Formats: sequence, structure tokens, C-alpha cells
Amino acid sequence: MAGEQASVIEQIVEQHGRDRGRLMDIAHAVQKQVGLFSEDTIEAMARALGIPHADVRDMVSFYSFFPRTQTGVRTIRLCTCAACRMKGMDAVASAFEKAVGASFGSTSPDGTISLEHTNCIGMCDQAPAALVDGTVLTNIKPEDVEQIVVAIKEKGLTKPLHGTNALGEAELNLRQPGPVIFAPMERGTGLRAALNMAPQDVINVLNKARLRGRGGAGFPTAMKWDLCRKAKGDAHYILCNADEGEPGTFKDRVILTEHPDLMFEGLTIGGYALGAQEGVLYLRGEYEYLLNHLNQMLARRRRLGLLGENICGREGFHFDVRIVLGAGAYICGEESSLIESVEGKRGAPRDRPPFPVQKGYLKQPTSVNNVETLCCVARILEKGPEWFSEMGTKDSTGTKLLSVSGDCEKPGVYEVEFGLSVESLLELVGANGTQAVQMAGPSGQCLAPKDFGRSISFEDLPTGGSVMIFGPQRDMLEYVKHFIDFFREESCGWCAPCRVGTTLMLKYLDRILEGNGTQADVDRLADLCQTIKTTSRCGLGQASPNPIFSTLRSFRHLYEQRLRPVTGSLPFDYEKAMRIGCESAGRPLELEGEHV
Repeated sequence: MAGEQASVIEQIVEQHGRDRGRLMDIAHAVQKQVGLFSEDTIEAMARALGIPHADVRDMVSFYSFFPRTQTGVRTIRLCTCAACRMKGMDAVASAFEKAVGASFGSTSPDGTISLEHTNCIGMCDQAPAALVDGTVLTNIKPEDVEQIVVAIKEKGLTKPLHGTNALGEAELNLRQPGPVIFAPMERGTGLRAALNMAPQDVINVLNKARLRGRGGAGFPTAMKWDLCRKAKGDAHYILCNADEGEPGTFKDRVILTEHPDLMFEGLTIGGYALGAQEGVLYLRGEYEYLLNHLNQMLARRRRLGLLGENICGREGFHFDVRIVLGAGAYICGEESSLIESVEGKRGAPRDRPPFPVQKGYLKQPTSVNNVETLCCVARILEKGPEWFSEMGTKDSTGTKLLSVSGDCEKPGVYEVEFGLSVESLLELVGANGTQAVQMAGPSGQCLAPKDFGRSISFEDLPTGGSVMIFGPQRDMLEYVKHFIDFFREESCGWCAPCRVGTTLMLKYLDRILEGNGTQADVDRLADLCQTIKTTSRCGLGQASPNPIFSTLRSFRHLYEQRLRPVTGSLPFDYEKAMRIGCESAGRPLELEGEHV
């Protein structure tokens, strides 16, 4: 490696305190200044940190946004999520290949632009969408592409060509604000209310509000905080999961754009309740364009005395937040994988127990909560638990943010009370003749019209927020295949049921889609799905068969229509098979005494 680049890496590592736990931050800084993670680059990072070369290689090779081979000066990552496919992604991809002069997965002849496919980038409500390094392009049409490529080559495309929100990146599409997340707030009100209580009383307030985590599993927030607070450790931590990588989910993007103050307030309240002095916001790499905006918000809160030492004049309460940027790994939305990534490692899930509330970040008691949950915390402390629990249902209090995309007139983010029926939601968003609704993303359920009377709630249809709508013209099995391919691509590869099983599911699906499958293949596919679900190590593998399970339950006829009819015996060309065998052996073919 050139001495100048080695010196740059040395300076970056020094700026991060030579802390091996800051390896994600270091890698992002190295990428911006050096680019390619060659073996020489990795060796220089390892030497500067005083850790094995293999540790650095293991980490950077895990994340799709850290290139190991030479790429163009700029990289266009075209989103391949279901919404982008519905809105014409294939035509846009062809236009990019023609304009750049290269196919996806390669670089233009002049070395200026690389084309890559990427999974959901959180712009499903304005598809097709792409990232050009950290810049967002939305609502792309094939006729736009030539202009985009020219702009990249001539101007570097430092600003997006589409979108008009406060950050200048993309439209908000906040279709229906509600009283909890998107109501006006007075900065610090919820925090001051919490500081007037004992930490345990703050947890008791959340228990009275019956707040459940908004990630989809619905674990009671008060219980999680209570377990974490009482766990023994040298320190306690609270992490905010802003890695909303579930395809079709983009609600956090809108919160982090318009209401990050509410989330940071909830995070700080959590720090007080848990006895933590440090909080971490783990921001998905696809939202890098929000990083400066969020850091500015943190700086403002420090100036106002809402972060730092002796917060709001409360003697002895010291708490601050730092942001760790991800690098394109869906699995890091799982809490133990997220913790591994924050620690500067590959984002592989941990074995449990122990659970994060017992041994999480740096092996200390840690609570991981998502963006929406922490917003609810701040609002409950501001307005009171009674106010919050009056909304929703008995077991699902408050409101829920829904990210709606696909075949509807008004895609976007909706804040609704729990208990809303799917049918009412479809009417609200302007969806007509809907064939299916994918609730909670690929890891959730595919609903047929007979299910549209069900309610969105933890006791009926839990969801992290993704709602994908499919009109009557869509081939649902093609999207099932896409979902399974997504899980195959995002598997960390640690356990065989997920690593191998996702590939086998695709094999059976391809056979059925090509018209070569039989009922036996469907039965084998169902058995395989059950095996994967039962034996996979983490939630990704356990959820990966869900697209098949739910469509077999609700749309079995779509599979049966593709099956090859089976007669009394399988068709077999005896002469052809004999001829091939004899030719391979160099022998003449003889059939019933006839020499051929």
C-alpha cells in the first residue's frame, strides 16, 4: 500500500481512539478516503488497531456496502424491492445498462459508474428508487435515466434529481399523522416529567400504558426495561434500532426526517430509567443521507442541556448518544446482530441465552428498542399512560405507523389506531380490487380477500409496519420467489438450515414456476419449509419460509395451476437414454436384436 494511504488510515484510526469497537466508524471513514478494501487496506487498518488481519477482513467482507473489488468512481444501487418491481424497475434497469454501457454487477468501460442491485432502500412509496452512493433518486422513469447518468459523470450528482422534503432527499408522503408520533411536541417535556420521578416509576408508567415494542414481536417495553435495569453489570446501555430493513418498511425514515427529537427524547428517558450513561442510534446504511441532520439534532439537544452532563439540571444524570452507521445488512435488524455490528464485528446473530438485557453491548445489560417505540415512550411521559391506553385495543394500546406501498392510489405513512381492519386500511389508501396484502413484509403473512376483515393488532395481525398491496394483475408466486431470494441473499450463512434451505426453496419454486413441478414437489417444499422454520438459528431463517407457508394457505390454487399433470407413468424416452449411454461408452446401440 502507498505510504500516503497508510498514513491516512493511521490518522483515521487515531481519530477514533484506536478503539477496536469503533471499527464500523473507522471502516466508513476509510471507505470515503481510500475507497477499495484491498488486502493492503485491511492490513493497514489491522496494524493501526493492533488486531489480527482476519478480524478486519471478517468484518468488512460481511457488509454489502464495503467493496472488496475495484468499482467505478460512483455506484448506482437500484432497489429491487416488490414495490420497485411493480412500478417498472426492470425497464429502468435496462435503461441504466444502455446509458452506462455495462450490465448490473459490472462497471462502465471508462470506469466512472458501477451498477449494482440492492435490496429495499426504504423508498417503496416512491418507486422505482435508487441510491447513488449516499444520494437518493426516487420515482425514476426510463426516460430519466440518460439525464441521471450525464449528471453523475459531469457533476457528480451531489443533489438528488427528484424529491422536495426538508432535507432535499425524497418526499415524506406522510399521508395521515396521528396524536402519538406526528403530533407537535415541546422539546424536553417528556424528559422533565421522567426526571421528576424515580427511575423505577418511569418503568411503572410504561407498564400502566401497556406499551408493547413496535418492531412486530410486541414484547412489553416496561418488562424489557425492568429486566435490563435489574440485571447486574458494570454499566447499562440502551440502543435504538433504526435499521428498518424489512422490505416495504419506511416509517422510520419519516420519523428520523421530521421528528427525530421525539425519538432522542425517548432514548434519553430510557437512559435515565435504566441507569445508562451511553445510548447508541444504529442507523441503516441506506439512510446515510440523514446522518448530518441527526448529528445536528444531537448537537442542539446538547446545547439545550437535554444531553450531556447533569441533564435538565438533574445532578448526577449524565447521558449522551452516538450514531453508528450500518453498511447494508438486513440481519442487523435482529437485536443481537445489531449489537455485534455496533461492537465493530460482522452482524451475525448470537446464541441465546443470555439475552441482551442480561449480556448485550460489551457484555453488559442492554435494551434494544426501535425508533417508533422510543417515540411512544416520550409521548407517554408527556401525556400520561391513561391518555395513551385509551387508544387502540385492550392488548394493543396506542397507535401504529404503517408503511403502505404497492397497488394503491396513496402510498405513504399512516398513523392509525390499533384495531383498524385491513379492509378499512385498503379503503383509506385507495386500493381497489386487491388480490393480496403482504402484512409485515416478507417475514409476515400474505392475506387473501377473505382475511381483509381481520384487525391490525398484536392479538390478530401484528406488524412492524410494512403493508404491501398487490392488485389483480400481479403474479403472486413471482413475488414469493423474490421474497425467498431476498432471504437467501441476506442470510448470514452461519447455519445450514437457512444457508442451504433458502437455496433449496428457490429450486422447488423454480420448478413449479416453470411448469415442471408436481404435487410431490409442493409437498416436499412444505416439508422443507417446516424443517427450516424449526431448525434455523435466528429469526431470519425461522421467518424465511413464511412467504411460502402463507401463500400455500391462502393461495394454494396458484401453485396447483402451475403443476404438470401426472399420468399413470412418467414420460421416458428409452431409446434416447440408451443412445446417450452407449455413445458415452463408445459402444453400438442395440435395440431388440437390431444393430444401430
